[in-house]
Amino acid sequence: MLKILVCVKQIPDVDLVKMDPETGNLVRDGVPSLMNPLDTNALEAALQIKERFGGTLTAITMGPPAAAEVLRESISVGADEGVLVSGRAFGGADTLSTSYSIAKAAEMSGPYDLIFAGKETLDGATGQMASQLAERFDCSQISCCTEIESIENGVVRAKRQLDSGVQTVEAKLPCLITVEKAGFIPRLPRLNSWLQSKNAPITVLDENSIAGLDTQLIGVPGSGTIVPKIYPPQLPEPGQILNEGSMNATVNKLVELLEERGVL
Repeated sequence: MLKILVCVKQIPDVDLVKMDPETGNLVRDGVPSLMNPLDTNALEAALQIKERFGGTLTAITMGPPAAAEVLRESISVGADEGVLVSGRAFGGADTLSTSYSIAKAAEMSGPYDLIFAGKETLDGATGQMASQLAERFDCSQISCCTEIESIENGVVRAKRQLDSGVQTVEAKLPCLITVEKAGFIPRLPRLNSWLQSKNAPITVLDENSIAGLDTQLIGVPGSGTIVPKIYPPQLPEPGQILNEGSMNATVNKLVELLEERGVL
């Protein structure tokens, strides 16, 4: 029976997040949170594998206590359990320390045969986590997967999307897989499952309850990159569409505007 892990993340709705022009920090107050959209595709892929080949599915995330909601969302559609890595010591983590924290926490309930992760997150968009996790788990990796054809004799056979076409590959288990959206459309939970997930127990692990965790490799101390400030790009002055009713009138108006600005 397969042991499957899916890595998910709670992010703010990037369409609603604003930026404080003075501090350069994102203003998250009052902004709803959601599961990273590309992680929902990874979750669907993991669920399909569980249904086809049997096994158990664990969802894991790192974040504040509120991030338990994405684990409950995972349980509502078919995950068996959720693990939340949470604590102030993990704050300020980049992908390097995050991947370390996730991998060490997963060791508590692993090892896993298959690990699924989103290609990237919309709030960070580094695309680094999957490869770092594959290295942390010491496993093979298949990226840009569009279809998982078979799992036999410890080998997973899958198709992956390339710029030049579709490639069929095989990889030994354990294997980490990222998927393309088109092949793994997220399902909606049934009402009963959704209601039950609201009371589902979530395993919470902090820096003191993860076996063998080196606290110098988590949070800010373990981060190889530090972002001192985020600032919005300077946008150019918006353009103006001219339509004076005829070509001659429009050209005259354009010349008039250029003269006003000292271009002519």
